[in-house]
This record gives sequence, C-alpha cells and structure tokens, in this order.
Amino acid sequence: MEDNTTFSIKYWAEDDQPREKLMIKGKAALSDAELIAILIGSGSRNESAVELSKRILASVDNNLNALGKQSLQQLMSFKGIGEAKAISIVAAMELGRRRRDEEGIDLKKITSSRAVFEIMQPIIGELPHEEFWIIYLNNSNKVIYKNQLSKGGLTGTVVDVRLVFKTALEHNAVGIILVHNHPSGILQASEPDKQVTRQLKTAGHSLDIKVLDHVIVAEKGYLSFADEGMI
Repeated sequence: MEDNTTFSIKYWAEDDQPREKLMIKGKAALSDAELIAILIGSGSRNESAVELSKRILASVDNNLNALGKQSLQQLMSFKGIGEAKAISIVAAMELGRRRRDEEGIDLKKITSSRAVFEIMQPIIGELPHEEFWIIYLNNSNKVIYKNQLSKGGLTGTVVDVRLVFKTALEHNAVGIILVHNHPSGILQASEPDKQVTRQLKTAGHSLDIKVLDHVIVAEKGYLSFADEGMI
C-alpha cells in the first residue's frame, strides 16, 4: 500500500512549501514572508526562500509599505536576490499600491433594470450576434464582476450552470443578473430565455445566490423579467 504521507507538505522542498500551503489552505493562510518567497521562487544554498524573505522584511521592520519603497539596488544588496527577483518584488509591490488606489473607486450600484441597461448597452446593445452575460453583485447590489458566458444563439445547452455559480462563489457574490442581447431589436422573451432563467434560478436557490433579473438588451431599449413579473 502506498504511503500517502509522502504527499504531505512537510516532505516538499522548503522553497516549494509556500506554494503548496497556498494551494491547500488558501492565500490568507500565508505570512508576508511566505508570499514574498513565492515571488522570488528560491533562496540560496545556505538559506531558504522563506528565510531570505524574513530577512528582507526585517530590514524594513516588517512593514510592507516600507518594502514597497525599496529600490532595485537596495533589494539586490541581499545575497540571493538578483535583478530578476528584485524586479518581481518591486512589480508586486507596485500592483499592491495600484490596487489600493482602485479600491477608492465606487462600484456601480444596480438600483433598477435601467441601470443594467445603461451598463450593458454599450457592450452588447449594437452587436450583430447574441451574447449572454452574467453580472455578479455583492450584498449592497453593487457590481463586483461581470463576464460573457456564451456567444451565439441562446439555448439551455450553452449555459454552464456550474461555471456561473463557481464564479459567483469565487467573487463572494450574493446575487446575479442575467443579460443578453437581441440583435433583431425585438424585446420579447423566447422559451429558451425563460428556460435558462428557470434553470439558473433553481440552481442558485440551493446556494443562496439569487437570480435578481434577466434583462434583454437591444440597441434602443430593454426588457426586464423582474419588471414584467416573469422571475
């Protein structure tokens, strides 16, 4: 019988352990040093990536803001940190800074079907083909993510229900809005439109993720299932 203990994280090479920890326990379980260790990939002959990362952090009093102000030359003064590793750290710190800046931007709030139309009409309202999109909302009805689910005619077979709700869970969404366009301009729900809505509403119920509306968008108007009492 094969000994499964060989797959335990403690048997992995020390430089690979933070990666495995992230995969198994999630990103929040990692320390700052372990996250930086993933960036640099490896340490030196005498020091693991985690130990080297701890030493770098100690030099800035374990303050990530201070680390973000380090130059390439300052980072390269550490044995085991060459130009490529220093660039990886600087790039990651800059991404973190830009993310903080973007967090100050207000997310668009869905207060009505009209708001859905105004968001989606510029994207799909004038296309010559059909596209099916999902808008993911937080508990304040603000848009946290939106993506195209399929392209072409809408039938029950083109909607991957598992993918819709996998994405919803990944983004901690509590509600979704279905949106697709009618290039013909005819604002009337077809039987496949209704079938897809029922299918997703049923699936969302067990996960406590609500299908709040299904909006059909055309170039100059829209139809809302919620407004028409169809959902």
